[in-house]
Amino acid sequence: MTEPPRSRRAEYAAATHAAIIDAARLLFARNGYFATKVEDIAAEARVAPATVYAVTGGKRGLIRTLVDRWSQAPIIAQTLSRQETLTDPDEILRRTASVVRDMRETYGDIVRLILTTAPHDTGLAEDLRVATRRYRDAIEAVAVRLRDVGGLRAGMTVAEATDILWFYFGYSGYFTLVDDNGWTYEQAERWLVAQAAAALR
Repeated sequence: MTEPPRSRRAEYAAATHAAIIDAARLLFARNGYFATKVEDIAAEARVAPATVYAVTGGKRGLIRTLVDRWSQAPIIAQTLSRQETLTDPDEILRRTASVVRDMRETYGDIVRLILTTAPHDTGLAEDLRVATRRYRDAIEAVAVRLRDVGGLRAGMTVAEATDILWFYFGYSGYFTLVDDNGWTYEQAERWLVAQAAAALR
């Protein structure tokens, strides 16, 4: 059964919502969370400041939306589902590195924003805690799959494997290699896979 077409009002509301989020993301990345004002976001999105509050809940609502967009991206669930069909540990690690790379290329600005801003805002610190829990749960699922297909060294626990995977594929791996060291994403991806494989076996 096909869904009825959205009304013009609904289309306008969706476009307005998207424009405000895009404007906030751009300005947060450029100027920082604290230096960005709702009036700046409204001007960038070409709406009234009151609309920013009404549609998104202001800066607080916007930052939470951006965190959810990153930490609940559909590719995460899709990847975990696909991992269940893989039996080659190397392929599992390659797929993990590829997805983390894709997430970092797509949402790196949001991740950086949250990591640098959370220590100065209790609300953002809680958002980061929730996002990190989601992230680590996904990493743990990879560790479980590696254990199930014989991809871990004898005696290594899932908890230990999760910590090792987090070291390579958590927040710092790609940021350090690409942003700080000037590596390409391709170089970083290959190196992270090789080092993680060596550490796990």
